[in-house]
Amino acid sequence: MKLKPLVAVLALAGLSACAETPMRPSQTLSAHASQAALAKTPHYRLAVADVVEISVWHNKRLSEIVPVRPDGRISMPLIGSVAVAGHTASGVANTITRKLDYYVRDPQVTVIVKRVVADSYEDRVRVTGAVEHPASLQFEPGMTVLDAVLDAGGVNSFAAANDTEIHRQVGHVERVIHVKLGNILSEGHLGTNYRLRPGDIVTVPQRLF
Repeated sequence: MKLKPLVAVLALAGLSACAETPMRPSQTLSAHASQAALAKTPHYRLAVADVVEISVWHNKRLSEIVPVRPDGRISMPLIGSVAVAGHTASGVANTITRKLDYYVRDPQVTVIVKRVVADSYEDRVRVTGAVEHPASLQFEPGMTVLDAVLDAGGVNSFAAANDTEIHRQVGHVERVIHVKLGNILSEGHLGTNYRLRPGDIVTVPQRLF
């Protein structure tokens, strides 16, 4: 009788293993743990969607916790936009210090990485082609084509939006899904605003002149 709960647990585990997921829970936890440890080292370079805490000594108005935007920058009072993606926390602190020196006497700035994006390329969605900011985005449940394109700054003036495609790897076969992005953006027709999956590539081609 005591074995029945164990059998049930094993059965559920088997069902979970068959589900279509980008990473197993243990792998996800391991990835987050390794990234969190890496973020504590002075050599860690910031990435899009990381969250940093900026502390300016004796100036709470300038101290805040902010995410790294899809364009690789953060925004701060007085100095505006600061490029941080690809830079270390100490390097960002030095940059902010130099920019604040014009406004604040002897600014002392500390930058701490509070949260890091999962370092798993399997969990990302890419947006390429005729968009304002081609991007590799962290996949979020429920993300649609429109969400991804807007996160990439929207289409540019050269886009053939109705010829947009989703390239999706299914096993060893690449599947191409056609998206009427122009109709979505200009007319609100959401019939092809498909939900994305981790690993999808959204391609917006340019118009032929």
